[in-house]
Amino acid sequence: MLKSCWKNRVLVAALAASMSTLGTGCDDDDEVTPPSNTDTVTDTTRLRVIHGSPDAPAVDIYAEGQTAPLFSNVRYGDTTAYATVPAGTYNVQVRPAGAPATSEPVYSTGPLTLDTGATVSALAAGLLTSTDNAQAFRVLPLAEGFGAAADGRARVRIVHAGADAPTVALDVGDDGSSEVTDLQRFQDTGAAGVDLPAGQSFQVGVLAGGNKVTAFTLPALPSRGEVFVIATGQLSAKPNAANGFSLLAADLGFVRQNPVVYALHGSPDAPPVDIFTGNAELVDDLSFGELSAPLQVPPGVYPLDVFAHAAGATRPAGNPAATDTTPTLVAGERYLVVAAGFLSPAVTDPADSTFELLAFADGFTPDADSLRLRVVHGSPDAPPVDVSPLVNGLVPADATFNDLTYRQASAPEGVELPAVQAQVGVVAAAATNRTPAARFQLDTAPFIGKGVFAVAAGALSPSEASEAPFRLIAVDTSVSPWAAITLQPEGP
Repeated sequence: MLKSCWKNRVLVAALAASMSTLGTGCDDDDEVTPPSNTDTVTDTTRLRVIHGSPDAPAVDIYAEGQTAPLFSNVRYGDTTAYATVPAGTYNVQVRPAGAPATSEPVYSTGPLTLDTGATVSALAAGLLTSTDNAQAFRVLPLAEGFGAAADGRARVRIVHAGADAPTVALDVGDDGSSEVTDLQRFQDTGAAGVDLPAGQSFQVGVLAGGNKVTAFTLPALPSRGEVFVIATGQLSAKPNAANGFSLLAADLGFVRQNPVVYALHGSPDAPPVDIFTGNAELVDDLSFGELSAPLQVPPGVYPLDVFAHAAGATRPAGNPAATDTTPTLVAGERYLVVAAGFLSPAVTDPADSTFELLAFADGFTPDADSLRLRVVHGSPDAPPVDVSPLVNGLVPADATFNDLTYRQASAPEGVELPAVQAQVGVVAAAATNRTPAARFQLDTAPFIGKGVFAVAAGALSPSEASEAPFRLIAVDTSVSPWAAITLQPEGP
């Protein structure tokens, strides 16, 4: 945990002894001004580096003219220990880790003054590859001056370094009241920090333009502790990506966004439903084939109760039509939760086809030139199936998706498919006659570069007219919110 009085400071004695030999290496305006006396150094600064640039590689940090780096192999998310250096004015240079000291730096701060007695955290922020000044790489020297924290509270300095995030407000507790407003990109809440709860995890909502953008679950902070919390990464990236928008707590590591859940109604005989956890309504009036709005919740496991839709958001009296529990929902992940199975199975339906929730994490690895498709078997009365583009009107034995049983899905990363227009067939995996039981016209071109769930839903052999028949529901995960498109089977 970060303390203003750092117990493990690193004394760079060699640097202090040689600082007077710093060369210029730049124009006169960038000339380094070393301390006037480096034989016996008493005027010092404590300096460390926090790597918060999501597209920058591991780096070495130099004072211009020095052959040895101040800090080596600093990776995205790293917070170095403090180094004690002579106070003065330096041109701090950034090089890829392992690059020669004589190589061209990828970034130079220009004259950077480190005052006597100061404690400075130098934050590498922005995008190294961007030519947009509003997003470009920079080093933010943050002179520390944390105020005293009361017992049961922590002092937290929040820095907005989200490379593509707008001006934001922060709602501590995620209760609809913003404690920090109008925090602009590459600005912070001030050297003294702000008071936040200690000793227990808590929620932080992020808003832009008055609208909720995302939320985080911060870990418990130590009473009277002092912490930098940096919003970093890219809001446009997937939350679980290495460069996804996240909070970086110095010395604690990344805090990913709270998990997001989309509910898909895929139960063939269920009416429109409301879904509750405890007394809180999560989903209202969801009909077969519909996808809910995104639901963001803290990480954890949630019991879910499903009721036939009723007006209002109050939990109905009586027993739910069905009850199930989510798997553990993990920070940074997005999930498709399919309500599948029969509420009232017929005697001819499989014994294990009763109503339940099937959860699948978004594990797609999209490719710019292809569709990534993941097939989910959510049809409760269908046998194990093969799914593939048809060859001469038949599902080939080496089908693209083989032997998927009810409740199963194909590989999380998705199968790579090129831009094609093709008939896709579904056939029982054990069938020797490869004539499809259902066929669909599929055009992958609109989905190139995207990750798509194809959910086989509905009853393959409806026992009643009220049961929804078999179909594919394509869930596009590349848009926000996700979108669902229903593909009806073609005739014979």
